[in-house]
Amino acid sequence: MTPSTRNEDLTVFLCSRCGVAITAELVELRAIPDVHESEQDRDEKTRRAPSTIPPGHFAIDPQPWGFPYVLQENQGDPEPAQSRGPLVCHEEGFVISAGPRDTIVVHPEDAAGLQPLPDHRNSSGCCGPAGNQGLNLACPCGAPVATLAADCFGPYELHLDPVRTFALAP
Repeated sequence: MTPSTRNEDLTVFLCSRCGVAITAELVELRAIPDVHESEQDRDEKTRRAPSTIPPGHFAIDPQPWGFPYVLQENQGDPEPAQSRGPLVCHEEGFVISAGPRDTIVVHPEDAAGLQPLPDHRNSSGCCGPAGNQGLNLACPCGAPVATLAADCFGPYELHLDPVRTFALAP
């Protein structure tokens, strides 16, 4: 494979505010792999599941993902709050994501330059940020651009906001 052919398959995601690259060069997957549900697959120290997306890759999630949430109609038989996520119950009942569609899902280490929001806003969780409170990571310029889900009870993945980021094929 020649270098020019190889680059046609690569994508870098940039911050919509400042234009800085926030990911490494990534190859698109046709679909998002399933979440590892087994407790034996989780890291003993962090309790995180293996990343949904392998390093060096990304996938587009066509389903609504993340904040905001709306009350589910069928409270007797609730669905997970978002694709690959756990059930989420608020005071008023079980909720489902009304968040953006087409988020870009990447391995968290492929966007290593992102920083937590001030005071770790939207990052509550048991063993890491649950990812259900909204954007919780920012570009180095300070613009919130992504949501990290890294708690012990759900998937381990990073969702780039499809409006606050854009793709570039180098």
